[in-house]
Amino acid sequence: MEVTFHLPDEVVRKLQPFEDRLPQILALGLREFNAIGQKGFSGMAEVLEFLASLPTESAIIALRPSEALQAQLSMLLEKNRTVDLNPAEEHIEHIVRMAKARAFLRPFGDKL
Repeated sequence: MEVTFHLPDEVVRKLQPFEDRLPQILALGLREFNAIGQKGFSGMAEVLEFLASLPTESAIIALRPSEALQAQLSMLLEKNRTVDLNPAEEHIEHIVRMAKARAFLRPFGDKL
């Protein structure tokens, strides 16, 4: 299918280096757009912003993804079973796992 867009020159300049990846960019953008208003977290950036806010242990433990993010995470898990994740995907997974692990351990303090 061929589609024509009328975009501001500034947007066109930003998109030119990614011309071959425009379908992927649009698909990701649609996923994020559809996630607006859903309960939970809609994207990885939102999760990282949440963690950067230094939430309480109980808030970290209660962290739940939106349906859209859960679908993305499921896709990454499947990808991890069949091929290696890219470094960015592995890094995000590691950050969330570490935050949750530390949140679970923190209430026990030196007892462990």
